[in-house]
Amino acid sequence: MATMHVDRTGSGRFPRFSLVALAGRTLGAIPPPAQVLVGIVSVQIGAAVAKQLFGAVGSTGTVALRLFFAAAVLLLIWRPSLRMSRRAWAVAAGYGVVLGVMNLCFYLALARIPLGVAVTIEFLGPLAVALAGSRRWLDGLWALLAGGGVVLLTESRGELHLAGILFALAAAVCWGLYILLGAALGRQSSEGGGLAIGMVVAAMVAMPVGVVESGMSLLDPAILVLGLLVALLSSVIPYSLELEALRRIPPRVFGILMSLEPAVAALVGLVVLSESLQWTQWLAVICVVSASVGATRSARPSSP
Repeated sequence: MATMHVDRTGSGRFPRFSLVALAGRTLGAIPPPAQVLVGIVSVQIGAAVAKQLFGAVGSTGTVALRLFFAAAVLLLIWRPSLRMSRRAWAVAAGYGVVLGVMNLCFYLALARIPLGVAVTIEFLGPLAVALAGSRRWLDGLWALLAGGGVVLLTESRGELHLAGILFALAAAVCWGLYILLGAALGRQSSEGGGLAIGMVVAAMVAMPVGVVESGMSLLDPAILVLGLLVALLSSVIPYSLELEALRRIPPRVFGILMSLEPAVAALVGLVVLSESLQWTQWLAVICVVSASVGATRSARPSSP
């Protein structure tokens, strides 16, 4: 499956070098498949924690907190240089806008439909990128299988809100754009500088919306601690693990492992949020996961 990965950078000062070197040694001791799986679980637990914040600060307020703290942590770690070309700035800004909108749409969906359903629909974005431009009948079969999964979700929606499904589809479109812009960002910036700047732009997109909805409640100390936890679980930890894994395993293997994300989301929703799915919805999750695995396994290797 096509995926996004960007390199990272910093100032090279001794404290930062020691921190990054220690983090690198720690991550390097974890087998790559375990890194990807831990990252997936971390993202979904972060989403579950975030959903529990909705009652206090709303879905957009939660997004604002997550992106603000994620940007702060990434800036602290990578200390990006502002000396980038105009094209690099344009790509980083576009990446950040898409990232901000994607998170807003996903959390607005999450406020209305179960976690497993939201992630399954959103996962159509990277699947579409993986299948884009293919003329092989087998890839058409994977697309039909994924489409069948979405039909099952909508046909069995029961208590599902149409608005939640539409927000999840919008997040899927943004995820596809996020992958394409992330690849461009990796070419235009070195190490983590572009990622950190893009995260700042994403926070700037989400903060005004979150402040309008939540106001001063965003400054509650307990809410701030939970917001930091969501940022670490949903952004900082998984991004770091995925980047390290991509250095050590082929992108195709990485894509197959990432295909498990909808199923993990459904399980986390069941265990953490007590969100049980109907058997048709579980079948829909299996369809999308199977389509993703199949598309990734049958993908032709990229040209060097």
